Amino acid sequence: MTALTGGPSLPQERRVVTAIPGPKSLELQARRLQTVAGGVGSVLPVFTVRAGGGVIEDVDGNSLIDFGSGIAVTSVGSSAEAVVRRAAAQLADFTHTCFMVTPYEGYVEVCEQLAELTPGDHAKKSALFNSGAEAVENAVKIARAHTKRQAVVVFDHGYHGRTNLTMALTAKNMPYKHGFGPFAPEVYRVPVAYGYRWPTGPENCGAEASAQAIDQITKQIGAENVAAIIIEPVLGEGGFIEPAKGFLPAIAQFAKDNGIVFVADEIQSGFCRTGQWFACEDEGIVPDLITTAKGIAGGMPLAAVTGRAEIMDAAHAGGLGGTYGGNPVACAAALGSIETMREMDLNGKAKRIEEVMKGRLAAIAEKYDIIGDIRGRGAMIAIELVESGTKTPNAAAAGALAKACHAEGLIVLTCGTYGNVLRFLPPLVIGEDLLNEGLDIIEGAFARL
Repeated sequence: MTALTGGPSLPQERRVVTAIPGPKSLELQARRLQTVAGGVGSVLPVFTVRAGGGVIEDVDGNSLIDFGSGIAVTSVGSSAEAVVRRAAAQLADFTHTCFMVTPYEGYVEVCEQLAELTPGDHAKKSALFNSGAEAVENAVKIARAHTKRQAVVVFDHGYHGRTNLTMALTAKNMPYKHGFGPFAPEVYRVPVAYGYRWPTGPENCGAEASAQAIDQITKQIGAENVAAIIIEPVLGEGGFIEPAKGFLPAIAQFAKDNGIVFVADEIQSGFCRTGQWFACEDEGIVPDLITTAKGIAGGMPLAAVTGRAEIMDAAHAGGLGGTYGGNPVACAAALGSIETMREMDLNGKAKRIEEVMKGRLAAIAEKYDIIGDIRGRGAMIAIELVESGTKTPNAAAAGALAKACHAEGLIVLTCGTYGNVLRFLPPLVIGEDLLNEGLDIIEGAFARL
C-alpha cells in the first residue's frame, strides 16, 4: 500500500493524544507570530511532520484525518510513491536550468500528457507556470493576443487568484480583495446558475441564468469586445457551486459564435477530483483553453495553460514564461502524479467517495434542517448551512462545525461567498474506513451543535 500511505511507517488511523493544537504546535505558533506576516492565515495551527494517504501527523504525535488535501492539491496523497520516486531522481540530476535557457524533456512530457488528457481531439499546446493565479493570468494574455480584444468576462461567486489581475477576476471581497485595489480594468462580472439560490428554482436556473449573462455581455460590453469568458466548471471558493445543467453549454456556444476564447478554470476541479479528468467533461464542454494547477503535481508547485494550438501560439516568442515555470522537479512530480491517477483509477475512487459522502450527508440532513443543500461531484463535496427553516446563510454554524471537527482530529475547510459552506476535499487515495470515521465526526459535531 505504499502509493496510498507514503510508506508503511505512517499508519492510516486517527490518533488524538493531546489537545489540538498541542503544546509543541503552540510553541511553533508563538515562533511563527514573531516572523511570519500576519496576512498569511492558517485554518488550523497544527504543525505537520509527516503526511500521506488520508492522514496528517503533527509535531505532538496527533494523526488527523485529512478532508482538505491542502486545498485539493494532494489528490494522490501527500507522499505518493511515484511522485516521491520521480521527483527524487530528478533532484539528484539537477534542480533547475530554466526552461527558457536550456530546456529539458520533463517539461515536454508534461505538455504531451496534458494534450492527451484534456478534453477535445484538436491539436493542443501548453505553457507551464508556478501557480493557478499565474495560469489564469497567462490565459488572459493568450486570449487577448489571439483575439486582439481586451474585455474579460467572469461570473458571480468565481475565484481565480490573488495577483492584481486575478483579484479583479475574483468575486469575493473579503479576504481576497479588501484594501488591495485599484484592480486591473476591462473585467466584467455576470450572473451564474446557482441553482439552490435561483429565485424561480433550480429547474429554470440553467436557461434563465445563461440568458441573463448573455444579455448583459451583449448589451453592456459588446460581444465583439470580449477576449475571454472564464469560468470554473464547479465554482470552488464561491461554495462548490455546480452551475445548473444547460448553463455551461449555452455560455460555451455563445463564446464560439462570437469568436470569444472560452476558458475553463479547472485549477480546483481538475485531475480526477470530480470523478472525471476534468469537470467540464460532465456536459461535454470542450474549452478553448483550460487552466490547471493544484492536483497536477502531488504537492509540488506547477500550473499550466493548455489549449488549441493556434490560440496558444498567438503570443509572440518570449511573451510567455517565468524563471521557475515548469521546474524540472515539479514536472517529474506531475508525471508521477498522473501515473498514480491512471494506475489506481482515481476517477473511480472519486466516484466512490461521492457515493459514500452523499449517502451519509443526506442521512444527516434529514435530522438537521440547517443543511440547506448538499452538492458537488466526486471528492469535491459541500454542504451549505442556513438558518433553520430558511435559506438565510449561516456562517456561524459553518465556523462552529469546522472548529468541532478540528478538535476531534478531522481537517475540514469552509468556503462560500457567504462563508456558510463546509467543503470536503479528501485525498482520492483515502481509505474507506477513514472516510467513514471522518463522517462520524461530522455527524457528532452536528449532534453537539
